[in-house]
Amino acid sequence: MAEAIHASAHEAPESEPVANLPGDADENDARRSASVFALQLAHLRPSDPFQWLRLGWEDFKRCPRIGLFYGLCFFAMGHALLAVFQNAPAYVLALSAGFLLMGPFLCLGLYDASKAMQTQTHRPSLSASLQAWRPTKGTMGIFAGVLLILELLWGRASLVVFAVTFNTMPSTEKLLPQLINPENIGFLITYTIVGGIFASLIFVTSVISIPMIMDRKVDAISAGLTSIRACLQNPGVMLIWGGLITLLIALAMLPVFLGLLIVGPVIGHATWHAYRQIVPQG
Repeated sequence: MAEAIHASAHEAPESEPVANLPGDADENDARRSASVFALQLAHLRPSDPFQWLRLGWEDFKRCPRIGLFYGLCFFAMGHALLAVFQNAPAYVLALSAGFLLMGPFLCLGLYDASKAMQTQTHRPSLSASLQAWRPTKGTMGIFAGVLLILELLWGRASLVVFAVTFNTMPSTEKLLPQLINPENIGFLITYTIVGGIFASLIFVTSVISIPMIMDRKVDAISAGLTSIRACLQNPGVMLIWGGLITLLIALAMLPVFLGLLIVGPVIGHATWHAYRQIVPQG
């Protein structure tokens, strides 16, 4: 009996759980943050954006019903933009940033479908895609707030440029002739530069942020900085990618926005593949 008591006295300390001190939790959080910032991002080739589009098209063909649903949403956004042009032309180019602002969030369902097909985590479905935002809704809300601030600043800057150039707001019927008037060349240059700056900020900050938040459950700052790092590390390739997106959306808008039914979801799927190539999987 004495030997048993003696043995249990020596074994008890080994079975006691080690308490986590507050400093340990902070250290673990710091390690997780550091691991995000220390990610070795891929070096891209100029042909990669075309490969992303090819993969996006393949995903669209594999789940066309999901793609067409989101394509219809893009189609509706295009007609909403047209309505703004007809009633408040000064806001048109600023509100066109809605494609850059709302597009990545609307594409969450497309990212989910592409992830399901690529990683076999679950079966792609419309219902699953519509709930893809739930696990990271807090982080997504914070990131959306940041992009919304950029959108509001863009809108304010656009109004200032209009106000400085025109004494009165030009009517919709006379808008195009006034804009292409050689006397207003300064307005066109200034408006293009201002719009380009804000569009670039939104693109650089969000190009892979949303799929990264959905996939890795990282915080909004880490995702935004990783997106910026990717653009700074591969400026030429990301410029090609941004140019392709702009060109395809512009062409898709020409036939009364019908092209957005296909182009919108294909770009959404392609963005997932861009993220998967840029950010290493561990």
